[in-house]
Amino acid sequence: MLGEDLTTARGRSAVRGQVGVARRMGRPQPAFRVRGLVEHAARLARLPRRDRGPLAAAIVDRLSLTPWADVPMRAAPDVIGRRARLAAAAVHQPDLLLIDGLLDDLPPRDSAALADAIRDLARDMTVVATGRDVAALALACGEVLTMADGILVRP
Repeated sequence: MLGEDLTTARGRSAVRGQVGVARRMGRPQPAFRVRGLVEHAARLARLPRRDRGPLAAAIVDRLSLTPWADVPMRAAPDVIGRRARLAAAAVHQPDLLLIDGLLDDLPPRDSAALADAIRDLARDMTVVATGRDVAALALACGEVLTMADGILVRP
């Protein structure tokens, strides 16, 4: 994957540095505040200590999370939690950002706002998003493909 051998620790580490993954249902992190989740992701991405704070602050600001930065994840609205998981996946500025279900089951206004944030990130990285809501995916992505049982059914 991405020119690396995933059977070796070095290869897996190299790919981890090039890929960010944002899932709708992340592992519960009730003790984290929004900023803390993003800073934790920066640590896991093995960013240099001096870069973690500035990069976390930049992505929190870019995704309009600054007013929510000190709110505990468990108290944040669902759409803010999704934005925070998106920020955590993008904090290390990956080449490839994989988004799984973040746009599913949101009210139209929240879906449109999150799609805007994803389009903004797509200016700097390749974004591949999956989900059930084709209309929401179309808001976020330039091209939407439909698959069934691993087969492309509609371009």
